[in-house]
Amino acid sequence: MKILGIDPGYNIIGYGVIEAQGSKVKVLDYGVITTPKSMSISSRLQTIYRATCELMETFTPDEVAFEELFFNTNNTTAIPVAEARGVLIVACKQYLDRLFEYTPLQIKQALTGNGRAEKKQVQFMVKNILGLSATPKPDDAADALAVALCHSQTNNSIKDNSM
Repeated sequence: MKILGIDPGYNIIGYGVIEAQGSKVKVLDYGVITTPKSMSISSRLQTIYRATCELMETFTPDEVAFEELFFNTNNTTAIPVAEARGVLIVACKQYLDRLFEYTPLQIKQALTGNGRAEKKQVQFMVKNILGLSATPKPDDAADALAVALCHSQTNNSIKDNSM
């Protein structure tokens, strides 16, 4: 099964594509979608939409997993990030119905066994589970791979995180 993991953002959107066969998981690709600050909001959202459609067409994932939005201190970016997340969801929904979402706590718990794990611990587990020689960069890409891995480790019969 191919899984596209997405770490929503506005300036930088992380994506990670993995293939899971039973307990074996391999990375197919990862990276980021970026939108320059000089662009208008509508142009930035259009860029996100087009890039997401391109990812869907290139990798034809079976399922897509999103990290739920969480804002602790920086509420000034909440609306643009939520708008971008909406665009990401609509773009993916055009291609398939199997969309899922996970909280940061669920992702950390799935990868490290600790829902309060530090970012470095999650990145270490992403690197080790996927057998990579280095931690994926930038952090947004590593986070997206963590989302995809979390989804791959969730028992299909109890997936109640469907969107």
